[in-house]
Amino acid sequence: MAKFSSPEKQAASVMKALQGSVLPSIGTVRNYEQALTRVAEYAREQRIEGGLRAMNPAQVLTYLEQRGEEVGQKTLDMERQAAQCMLQHVTQQLQQGERLPVIRSEHAQVLTSRAYTTAQIGLIAAAQTERNALATEIAHTAGLRAHELLTLRPTAERPADERPASEQKFSGREGQCYTVQGKGGLCREVLIPRHLSERLESQRLALPQAVTDRGIHYQQHYHINGGQRWSASFSAAATRALGWSSGAHGLRHSYAQERMSELQRTLHRDDALRVVSQELGHFRPEITEVYLR
Repeated sequence: MAKFSSPEKQAASVMKALQGSVLPSIGTVRNYEQALTRVAEYAREQRIEGGLRAMNPAQVLTYLEQRGEEVGQKTLDMERQAAQCMLQHVTQQLQQGERLPVIRSEHAQVLTSRAYTTAQIGLIAAAQTERNALATEIAHTAGLRAHELLTLRPTAERPADERPASEQKFSGREGQCYTVQGKGGLCREVLIPRHLSERLESQRLALPQAVTDRGIHYQQHYHINGGQRWSASFSAAATRALGWSSGAHGLRHSYAQERMSELQRTLHRDDALRVVSQELGHFRPEITEVYLR
């Protein structure tokens, strides 16, 4: 297949190798071909030499993590299953029976979750254990995703990936800089207020600890909760303290709205939006816009 074949042709070529022998259903073939066309478009955008068939599992997971900010779980699962089928039966980059981990869509969370007030977050943290409460406070003040709490490292130990950044990033706030592994494997810088960073450092592990969350493996350096375990604690504590819960993801909405309010005192809205997008680790400012509803 030519290096510069269109995404549609790349997807059709993969499905030709699967149709009949692996996938007897015409409907499944049609759905998988549409899904792989999207993956092939990503391969072209990222200039992956060799295109769709050259993608390895890590590159597919990066795509799915980014895609999870744009589409719902059903679409995301279809694209994962189509890519998994290709990796197993066409390119043999996955063993038979080996599966790609399920990536959870953020799209539904973004459309339904709402920001918490600072007072509400304080009540929720007060209803949690010390480890979970610290994670809640850090997630709020640094705008972290649940799994990012498991990846915290000082910037001196792990610098952030190089990306364009505004001079106004973190302006008006003080604290200690850390990095986290976010969507698509992006290592970005976050700012944690000094009083929280001191509490975090008191929970430093002597040796990194291997943890698994939603099928993904992490090396954790601090004795705090994160991922699904912390999310479940947060939702339960919110229900006890408030009588309702919008989920832990709502803390990122809180961060986005608070930072927009701060930055718009000195910046035009579009500039403030771009800064907040960088701080949250979004790939496009349009995603951040949804957090401001």
